[in-house]
Amino acid sequence: MNVIVANRYQSLLQGLNIDIIKQMVGEFEVDDIISTFQNFFYQRMILDITAIKNYKDVKTLQKLSISLDMDKVILLLDDSPESTSPDYISKLVSMGIYNFTKNAEGIMYLYNNPNSYRDVAQYQQLDIVTPIVQGQPGTSVNQTGLMQPEHGRIIGIKNVTDDSGATTLIYMMKKQLEKNYSVVAIEVDKRDFMFFRDKGLVSTNTQGIGNEVSKYSNKDVILIDINKSASAESLCTEVFYLIEPSIIKLNKLMMTDGKVLQKLKGKKVILNQSLLSSKDVLDFEYESKIKIFYNMPPLNERETNIQVLNSFLTKAGFTRQAGGEQEKKSKLLGIFNI
Repeated sequence: MNVIVANRYQSLLQGLNIDIIKQMVGEFEVDDIISTFQNFFYQRMILDITAIKNYKDVKTLQKLSISLDMDKVILLLDDSPESTSPDYISKLVSMGIYNFTKNAEGIMYLYNNPNSYRDVAQYQQLDIVTPIVQGQPGTSVNQTGLMQPEHGRIIGIKNVTDDSGATTLIYMMKKQLEKNYSVVAIEVDKRDFMFFRDKGLVSTNTQGIGNEVSKYSNKDVILIDINKSASAESLCTEVFYLIEPSIIKLNKLMMTDGKVLQKLKGKKVILNQSLLSSKDVLDFEYESKIKIFYNMPPLNERETNIQVLNSFLTKAGFTRQAGGEQEKKSKLLGIFNI
């Protein structure tokens, strides 16, 4: 049996072909919804987002995600700019809220086919496709007001914890990006690229990095494995900093430099080779006081098309990727291009 919490969309929810054991209509404090259903047995909760007071503040939904089993909840979104913004949807996904839609068809689809993280990972990237001001150097704005890459993006990847996987991540990024962009990858002060046997991978030293960047200035994207080269880092238009969040590597890092996390505030930090859950990441952010740009699980470098890597690249502003079946599903749920 199922429960419905409705407000503005009461008439829409009344037309659903499902069995209802309990229904609440009106606008409620999130604590009241939690206290009513925390120990109440139900199969699914259909929750009209407008029934939650202060729902436009995503922290209100966070309370809900902590106290209720969100695998059982289908969230019906409204059309407000706040609750359908990429940032808001991304935060829902981060909190473990995977089942959301904007129409009755989407509710019935999710009722029979609930989402897992893999189904909604693409939306988590959207909060990093950052709105920018028209005319900002090195960028352009599309019709939705989102950043799009132009020629000359020089992206650095730097290990913060020892051996956090920068070299392999760059190799895999290059393989995926070169399907739609002209790309070269350069490593500085090491020769690890030789083991990949890929002609698009270049090795140089700190003294030669400037010349190599100039040589490949016609490329859409230059990826740089910075290692410890300050010169290479200064040439990048953007840098991603990798932390492998294992206990031993984090403790070694803090013993080496107790203030290293403070230095990363405001920077793009990736948890790489990470097995942390979404809630673990929220705890990590709270304890470290830094915002995590992306939580990257261990990847299989032999795969040719890795969805989680595509999601990261989308979040990083690379828009030339095919939607495929996931795009069709997004349209069904009424949340495509929000």
